[in-house]
Amino acid sequence: MKVVSGQFTLGELREMGSRTFGDMVKAVVDVDRQLLAVDAELHSDLQALLIENGSLPQNLWGVRLYPYLDGEEFIEFRSKINLRPAQGNRSLAVESAETRERILRVLEKRIQR
Repeated sequence: MKVVSGQFTLGELREMGSRTFGDMVKAVVDVDRQLLAVDAELHSDLQALLIENGSLPQNLWGVRLYPYLDGEEFIEFRSKINLRPAQGNRSLAVESAETRERILRVLEKRIQR
């Protein structure tokens, strides 16, 4: 597990995937601090790591990244940590288009393609 505050490559993301799920990497994005935690079996572990590093839970969203795919297939906005009725998110998916866009901006900033 690691917190990414700089950039890393698509190749590094693929390597992470090969160690766990093969073609997928779980990640948690802090949309406020523009940080990314990657490389764990559970989104909740990544969420805890970011909280330990000063992130606020309401700013953290879980995604699944597919480094061998392009476009919309690269990211899936689903995780159990996204289930937050108090914040208006009533499913595992990130329902807010604005939040999804903020997540995409962080990923573009952190992952060098």
